[in-house]
Amino acid sequence: MEARGWYYCDFLLVTGDAYIDHPSFGTAIISRVLEAEGFRVAILSQPRFTDEQDFLVMGRPRYAVLVNAGNIDSMVAHYTAARKRRHDDAYTPGGLGGKRPDRAVTVYAMLARRAFPDVPVIIGGLEASLRRFAHYDYWSDQVMPSVLSSSGADALMYGMGERAIVQLAKNLKAGKKGNARFADIRGMGYFAHPGDEIPFPSIECPSYEAVCVDKAAYARSVKLQYDQADHIHGKAVLQAHGKRIFVQNPPSLPLSTVEMDAVYGLPYQRTYHPSYEALGGVPAIQEVQFSIIHNRGCFGACNFCALAFHQGRYVQSRSHESVLQEACQIAQHPDFKGYIHDVGGPTANFRFPACAKQDKHGLCMDKRCLFPEACKNLQADHRDYLTLLRKLREIPGVKKVFVRSGLRYDYMMADENDEFFLELVKYHISGQLKVAPEHMSSNVLYYMGKPSFSVYEKFRERYQRINEKLGKKQYLVPYLMSSHPGATLDDAILLAQYLNRIGYMPEQVQDFYPTPGTLSTAMYYTGLDPRTMKPVYVARTPEEKAMQRALLQWRRPDKRPIVLAALKKAGREDLIGFGKECLLRPLRGQKPPVLHKSPANQKAGKRRKPPKRKH
Repeated sequence: MEARGWYYCDFLLVTGDAYIDHPSFGTAIISRVLEAEGFRVAILSQPRFTDEQDFLVMGRPRYAVLVNAGNIDSMVAHYTAARKRRHDDAYTPGGLGGKRPDRAVTVYAMLARRAFPDVPVIIGGLEASLRRFAHYDYWSDQVMPSVLSSSGADALMYGMGERAIVQLAKNLKAGKKGNARFADIRGMGYFAHPGDEIPFPSIECPSYEAVCVDKAAYARSVKLQYDQADHIHGKAVLQAHGKRIFVQNPPSLPLSTVEMDAVYGLPYQRTYHPSYEALGGVPAIQEVQFSIIHNRGCFGACNFCALAFHQGRYVQSRSHESVLQEACQIAQHPDFKGYIHDVGGPTANFRFPACAKQDKHGLCMDKRCLFPEACKNLQADHRDYLTLLRKLREIPGVKKVFVRSGLRYDYMMADENDEFFLELVKYHISGQLKVAPEHMSSNVLYYMGKPSFSVYEKFRERYQRINEKLGKKQYLVPYLMSSHPGATLDDAILLAQYLNRIGYMPEQVQDFYPTPGTLSTAMYYTGLDPRTMKPVYVARTPEEKAMQRALLQWRRPDKRPIVLAALKKAGREDLIGFGKECLLRPLRGQKPPVLHKSPANQKAGKRRKPPKRKH
């Protein structure tokens, strides 16, 4: 501030991450957007959270304190799916853990209020966005009120906030007071009182008190919130919290291509603050420093993913010229070795909305574009994305352009043209392609909102054929998830048998993590599917969750006792032996168990004795 001749700031932006001035980080985008509008922004990253002294260093902001927890939820940053404490943090200098508090939005907002009692406090970012309504909190195992209530902030900004933050800044500069500062802004949430005028058409969902005592009410509230998460037909959603009413205004309007180009064309330094160099830098920069975001939004809308609730299902994209300009800047960086690590976003191969109807009518409320199969109105076309990748390959100094973001393989299979698939395999894969079938059980895939496993099998065969045609030996790495609502031990065994047949054991398996703001988390908490209100099986105990996870890594010696217990619990001791279908081989000197007299085992006949081995 002294170097720039500032004796005050307009906004103090507090974040739980180290400061990285790169468009992959929300703090950088919001601060640069405000700067482009002529406002002065002071950034306070990872302040000490035992008192408010760090908040006072840069003085009282003229208009507001803006608070976010960082690029990910602070509780996810601190704890594994098994609720075990993590020891590192990729968003902190040196990768050290413990530099941000649990529930960082709430803690920072309270400290900001203590430091500046008369200054508005606005919370935002992923943590605030996904906790904007009453929500199930996995770490405390209870329903918590809106984070706006627990934090004591004045208002909450959800989703992608470029439009909202500019309008808010103008309202504050104009001297507006009370709820007049927020009530007319899409993408904002605030507390009102009964009888207050709501500027947008509105709909009520079950109150905080109701969802705390009635799981069916909780499931209904989540479904209603998702139904209104559309910028065209979405209404304001009201949820009573005691004597006050939380008001979520309709979602922000999506950015046009010209507006996205402007946001990503701001003068980002594309690296972390130089003060972190002596501390070893910030690990989070490694994956994104030479990567390019070309889109946002995802109409895939998997039930366990919060993207649909945060960014929305409507896909927005940048122009070729904007992406190429960023790539040319990357190519001039002194540390650039010729490899663009990614050209992607939430889903790499989405460039446009799923169909022409979405521009005028919005997204279908009770239908999905790719689930249970591709919609007949889906426009599966990779030509524009392919053209973009070809242009990037021609930039001087660029040796290779990789695609490492998630690719929707079902969207690729819906495209009858092989041209994109062929060039993807030929030019844009670094030895392996990662995709996310997540499971192979039709039962589990239904609750995940994922397509039939047969689509993945056809994709795998097509991938193999193209590699053989090109004379390449590249691998397909499937992401898999255990213990998702609906998944039983039998489903896990079914998946383990499939992996055994194809000779693949994943190095990593993601155990389902009930994070706020997803349909799957609502299933986990309520035991109900919000889409149908029908009961759904949930693996809740640590023991069963460990069993489902271990079954997918049955070859690991450390998993053997858990796998053995799981097979016995499921009555599948027939999978212990020396046959090709067996998951576990008996230990030396141990006899195979006697088979149960099930119809399947009777047909199989007696198990042959294992051959004697020469020592």
